[in-house]
Amino acid sequence: MTRILHVLDHSLPLHSGYTFRTRAILKAQQAAGLEVRGITGLRHSADGPSEEEVDGLTFHRTPGKAEGPAGLKEWREIGALTDAIVALTQEWRPDVLHAHSPALDGLAAVRAGKKLGIPVVYEIRAFWEDAAVGNLTSREGSLKYRLTRQLENIAVSGADHVMTICQGLKDDLVSRGVSPDKIGIMPNGVDLTMFGEPAVRDDALAEELGVGSGPVIGFIGSFYDYEGLDDLIAAMPMLIERHPGARLLMVGGGPMEEALKAQAAASSARNAIIFTGRVPHSEVERFYALTDVMAYPRKKSRLTDLVTPLKPLEAMAQMKLVAASDVGGHRELVTHNDTGMLFTPDDPAACAVALADLIDQRSDWHAFRARGKVHVRDNHDWHRNAQRYQVVYQTLLEPKSNSPISAAA
Repeated sequence: MTRILHVLDHSLPLHSGYTFRTRAILKAQQAAGLEVRGITGLRHSADGPSEEEVDGLTFHRTPGKAEGPAGLKEWREIGALTDAIVALTQEWRPDVLHAHSPALDGLAAVRAGKKLGIPVVYEIRAFWEDAAVGNLTSREGSLKYRLTRQLENIAVSGADHVMTICQGLKDDLVSRGVSPDKIGIMPNGVDLTMFGEPAVRDDALAEELGVGSGPVIGFIGSFYDYEGLDDLIAAMPMLIERHPGARLLMVGGGPMEEALKAQAAASSARNAIIFTGRVPHSEVERFYALTDVMAYPRKKSRLTDLVTPLKPLEAMAQMKLVAASDVGGHRELVTHNDTGMLFTPDDPAACAVALADLIDQRSDWHAFRARGKVHVRDNHDWHRNAQRYQVVYQTLLEPKSNSPISAAA
């Protein structure tokens, strides 16, 4: 049985889009007959044993703590994770090291792979220098930005094969001089065994939250600046002019939470905007069931143009209507007026019009939902797409194989 060791920034039991994607990959690979484990670096912040089983998956932790000035601290993190990978292979020898963003994980896997003679796959979920700009913790072109980008380039160069989650990231790597044959795509997906059947509307929860009879616009996720939730709140007064009963249900939290709550409190539509705070992942489907349209008003930036989000796919799997800003990451997932509606980014008025127009098309809702669900089933089902990894692994483990790695792209 082929053994794959996934090298990770963090993992379950922490909950994030990163850990849910990881879970989906590992579960799909288990179902396909692979033996998988994960190892996390020093940034996994949850307390727990050095070897931990969560949801039927085994994760190993890197011991210690890295300290020092910027640059040296990260180099020590890479060294600690490299040593942890090498130590683990003394008891559990993987056939492939499969590292996932950020570049610290990729570099550790490359170093360990060279020591052990094991092939390395490096998977890029986002360029972390762009994510830092989107999170307002860095600025494009700064020293930190350029150093992070260079680390990414080194990890890509050292890996035997590279995977990205979307075409935008692949195109950017090709523009840097990376051969397209070295890059495959593993798109974001949905585990349809978890999101296969939409939950029934919970009338008691609806009454508790005060969402009324709708229509209900929803956002479920993290409140980062790049998500454009300020534009969604700014759109609500205009939406209410056309649909007085409309409500906005904001589920989640994050860095922009207080600013968004203040903006909502000052809005003429304040009584129509509801914040629930964070909810347990096991409860998310109850909140999806209260919504009619899920809105994703991401701002236009390198991050949002290059990276595809997961949430619109989850919404389609839940048979929800989707309205999203017309940025590159959304265009890879949503076809305008077919599986959803796209609107001009950074434009609250355009957002309001798109939402109102979609609400007006109530007779077409069933067709929109059905097309969205089929799109997810045919293109973004984890258990189907996980076969793309198999092509890569087999080619790396059988150098004389006639199957080209590029078939995974």
